[in-house]
Amino acid sequence: MPYFSRLTDIVTCNLTSILEQAVDKKAALEEIIFEMKEGVSGAERSVKTAGTNVSQLEVEIGEQRAAIGSWVQSAQEALAMNDEAKARQALERKHEVEDLIAGLEQQLEAAISTRDHLRTMMNALQARLADASRRLKMLSDGEDATEESQSSDSSANLEASPDRQGRVDQELEAMRKQMEVK
Repeated sequence: MPYFSRLTDIVTCNLTSILEQAVDKKAALEEIIFEMKEGVSGAERSVKTAGTNVSQLEVEIGEQRAAIGSWVQSAQEALAMNDEAKARQALERKHEVEDLIAGLEQQLEAAISTRDHLRTMMNALQARLADASRRLKMLSDGEDATEESQSSDSSANLEASPDRQGRVDQELEAMRKQMEVK
């Protein structure tokens, strides 16, 4: 029986409560971890796709900004040749491109927001997976896995993402500096 129907179910689940109701806690945790790993994999793909969308929009905006310069230059050349109609037409095209850029920038903001939201969700999923993995290890070691796991066993942190490890490193460094000041 699947434990989760949506990724948000993983983030909001109470592992302690699920384990208290399980007949076979180890089997339940193994199934939960399997489902969480699938969720994390899906989230990683979504974050990658969202990041690609952001990059593509940034490239297109850059290309359109370059086009503006080209239309301005065309308008200046037309004016230099006393061809006001052609200059007007070039400036109209420039304004069309500016309107397009405005729409693309809104799309970019939405894409960035989506990417950031998905990245936050992925980090939360990874955190739940790490917790479930620690609890499974505790069960395997004969400990009670229904209590909130605060194990400091470094091998239980193998699921930590490089991003999270970097944040932990930065936080530790900031703490060291703060302690030196005192």
